[in-house]
Amino acid sequence: MKEVLEKAIYPGFAAQWKAEHGQEVHFTSSFAGSETVTNQILQGAGAQIAILSSERDAERLRQGGAVNSDWRNLPHKGIINETPFLIVVRQGNPKRINDFADLAKAGIKLIHPDPISSGGAQWSILAIYGSELKKAEQSKQVSNSERSSLDLLKSIWRNVISTPGSAREARTQFETGFGDALITYEQEALLMKEAGKPIEIVVPESTITSEHPVVIVARNVSSNYRQAINAFVQYLWSDEAQQAFVRFHLRSVTDEHLNDAEKSFAHIRLPFTVEYLGGWDAAYKKIIEQTWRNSVQRARQE
Repeated sequence: MKEVLEKAIYPGFAAQWKAEHGQEVHFTSSFAGSETVTNQILQGAGAQIAILSSERDAERLRQGGAVNSDWRNLPHKGIINETPFLIVVRQGNPKRINDFADLAKAGIKLIHPDPISSGGAQWSILAIYGSELKKAEQSKQVSNSERSSLDLLKSIWRNVISTPGSAREARTQFETGFGDALITYEQEALLMKEAGKPIEIVVPESTITSEHPVVIVARNVSSNYRQAINAFVQYLWSDEAQQAFVRFHLRSVTDEHLNDAEKSFAHIRLPFTVEYLGGWDAAYKKIIEQTWRNSVQRARQE
C-alpha cells in the first residue's frame, strides 16, 4: 500500500488534522511482507499502527501483547480495503495461460512470493486451493475436490522458480524479465499496467479476494499520540480515503458503487473470501500449514 498511503492517505489526513487542530502530522513508514512486519513488531519495533495482509497477522499481534483490543470492533471488522488475486503474464500471453491450472503446464516458470514471509503468498495459496473447491461446488462434483486442490497446488509449485520475500519483491523480479507468470494482488497488476509494463492480466474463473486489516499497536502509543492515532485509523474508512484506495487500484469496503464505477477492476465469475475456507485460523492450519508446508513444499524438496 506504499503508493496510496504516501501519495494520498497521509497527506489527506495531515491536511485535515492541521485544519481541525492546528498541528502538523508526519508519518514514518516501513513496508515489507506482512509476516515480516508482524515479526518485527513482536520483537520490539516501535510501530504505532500496522496495516497487514491478513487477519492472522493481526491476531498474532494481539496474542503477542502488542495489540490489546479486538480490531474487529472497528468499522467493517477492521478491514480497510480489499483486492482479488489474479495472474500476470507477458504481453501477448505467449504461454497461453488462462487460469490457475495452466500454471501447472510443463515449461511454465512461475514467480511466487515466499509464504513464510509474505501474507500475499499465503493469499495466493488459498486462491489456488479454494478455486478448485469453488469450481467443484459449482459443477456439483465435490466428492474429490480436496484431492484435486492438493494436486493442483503441487503441480503449480513444481513450476515455481523463485520465492521472493514479499509480493512487491516478486513483482519487481517479474518486471526485470524473470519468469513467465506471477500470481499477485489485482492492485499490483494494475500498477504494473499503469506504469506501462509489457504485461497482460489474466482473470481466473474463481479466485479469492484478500482483505486487509488495520490494528493499533497499543503498547507503543503514548497518551500524547492517542487522539491523533485513533483519528487516523477512523479516517481510513472516510469517503476521501476509500476513494483514494480505489484510485490506487484497491477496492473499497464501504461503497460498492466506487468499485462498480472503476472499469479496470476485474469481473470474477466465482469469487470467494477466506470465510469460504472456514476463516483465517482454520484456513491457515489446514491449507498453509498442513497442505502447503507439510505436503506441497516437502514434495518439492524431495
